[in-house]
Amino acid sequence: MTTTTDLGELTGDYVLDTARTRIGFGARAALVTTVRGWFEGFEGSARLDGDDPAASAVRLTIRADSLRTGNRRRDGHLRGGDFLDVGGHPVITFTSTGVTPVGGFRFTVTGDLTVHGVTRPVRVDVRLTDARAEPRGGFRAGFRATATVHRKDWGVGPRGALIGDKVTLEFDVVALRH
Repeated sequence: MTTTTDLGELTGDYVLDTARTRIGFGARAALVTTVRGWFEGFEGSARLDGDDPAASAVRLTIRADSLRTGNRRRDGHLRGGDFLDVGGHPVITFTSTGVTPVGGFRFTVTGDLTVHGVTRPVRVDVRLTDARAEPRGGFRAGFRATATVHRKDWGVGPRGALIGDKVTLEFDVVALRH
């Protein structure tokens, strides 16, 4: 729950707190269960404008080789040529192209997602979950965000793979302004 009701307090330049941010994903596997994973290596920044959210911007860079699912063999397969091909495409990037308020503390962020060397537009549903001054100075903003993408739109994974086409991206973000 946020401790602010004035979005104007959010205005400023932020960096991701990588120790408290989680970037994850989930995809159906063999049509029976959902395989969940996360990325351990990433960095990002944002320029937030609480008075004019449309003037806000977000940038995220993820190291593709930092993918983890809790299964080393599966991780190696997902990092390999059949899926992410981390040797040829070492980073996944997202650069926002627009921010639209949808009511209260909810926003739609549109942007360009580059995976496997392919860039396509995506829509991310974002909710402000926390906003407060830090005890040692600065300001912290927390967000929860989700997006659903179709992996084949980026050429990720072979046809007939036992992993479903839809991948849900999940972001629990803590951003810091100093």
